[in-house]
Amino acid sequence: MLVLARKKGESIIIGDQIEVVVLGVEGDVVKLGIQAPKNVQVNRKEIYEAIRQNNQEASTQIPDMEKLNKLYGKKEHL
Repeated sequence: MLVLARKKGESIIIGDQIEVVVLGVEGDVVKLGIQAPKNVQVNRKEIYEAIRQNNQEASTQIPDMEKLNKLYGKKEHL
C-alpha cells in the first residue's frame, strides 16, 4: 500500500485520468473529490462490497423462468 500525506487543496493522480483532491479535513473526517472518466465507477468500499455480494448471490441462484418470460413478454412453451 502506498501511503501519502496531502494537505487541503492538494491532490494525487492515479493513472492518466483519475485525480483525487483533498477538499477538507474536519475532525477525523477527510473530504475527497474524485475526478474520473464517466466509464470509471467510483464507489465507497462498503457500497462496492454490497454490489459485489449481491452479484455473487444472483449468479448462484436458479432463474425463475416464469418471471423471466413475463419480463420479456414471452409465452411459456410446454
